[in-house]
Amino acid sequence: MNKLVFANLLRRPLRTVISVTAVAIEVIMMLTIIAIMLGQLTGQKRLNNGIGADLIVRPGNATFFNGVGGAPISVKVAPVLAALPHVAVASPVITNLSMTDGLEVLWGIDYASYSQLSPFVFLSGGPIKDPYDVMVDDIFASSGGGHHVGETITIDKHPFRISGIFQHGKGGRKLVSIDTLGELTGSEGKASAFYLKADNPENLKLITNEILSTRGLQNYQVMTMDEWMSLMTPDRIPALNTAINVVIGIAVVIGFLVIFQSMYTSVLERTREIGILKSMGSSKLDIVTVVLRETALVAVAGVIVGVAVSFAVKAFLSHRFPTLYLDMNGSLVTKGAVIALVGAVAGAVYPAWMAARKDPIDALAYE
Repeated sequence: MNKLVFANLLRRPLRTVISVTAVAIEVIMMLTIIAIMLGQLTGQKRLNNGIGADLIVRPGNATFFNGVGGAPISVKVAPVLAALPHVAVASPVITNLSMTDGLEVLWGIDYASYSQLSPFVFLSGGPIKDPYDVMVDDIFASSGGGHHVGETITIDKHPFRISGIFQHGKGGRKLVSIDTLGELTGSEGKASAFYLKADNPENLKLITNEILSTRGLQNYQVMTMDEWMSLMTPDRIPALNTAINVVIGIAVVIGFLVIFQSMYTSVLERTREIGILKSMGSSKLDIVTVVLRETALVAVAGVIVGVAVSFAVKAFLSHRFPTLYLDMNGSLVTKGAVIALVGAVAGAVYPAWMAARKDPIDALAYE
């Protein structure tokens, strides 16, 4: 039976290659597209892991999405927060989602207070000095052929001079003065959020209670950085989960239809062969097993090719676009492989059942 399975696959090499390619494409679609989606969340976590803040304070109606755009709070709240007991640093920040130079989140910071949250590690150059200076992280500096201190880049249609290149993890890839970004976005004297550093990590709960009991701040959102990071998961973003499920659904349908057509055609072409097997005593289970074995081999080959190509695509994209994160972890690869295998086998179930039901007399008489 094993020889028969391999012989059947080799007899129609083009159809076998097409079937393997279809499963591979299914795997590539799932792994690369989902990896890019999840990578945006992973990237945000990596961008924020070096800020050094303990708490983030935002407007009461802020969500994860409007948290990266808009500046509804007066910067005058910063001194109020800084004056609270147990607050060592309060730094205002503007974050603005911009599509002028490609989709990116621009950060406007007050360098004096922001650097007190956690010191910047400069690889070259130094902090912002002039209104149209910009600090960029090392990942951005390595993209697009490379950038260097003193170079002029365009941000929101305005020229900025790179004053320094810092180690990534400080929230944004490009950091400008909060006053300058406020001017460019029509948010002078405003902030999107405040990052706070406590005098002692054990006092976070006390600080939260102090903020919420301060007049005018009762409705503000106060979260620890760990709580803020926990929002950056697919479960907290329903639209992302929906998009992931749509990608998986389309990929599975493609694999299912190609395998179904391939196995259905194969069964029709091998009607006489099936009759011979049945006349020699093969049971319905034996016939079903032959078809499903062929499908399993095709699916396994497709998964191997798909995973290999997906990692090659990841390597290419990571090299071509250093600022793009792809979260292609072992869990995702395993899930994609299992879905592809199950989808392929499901596509072969009806052809296998149809082959098992063939009458041996009719099959032997088939021309």
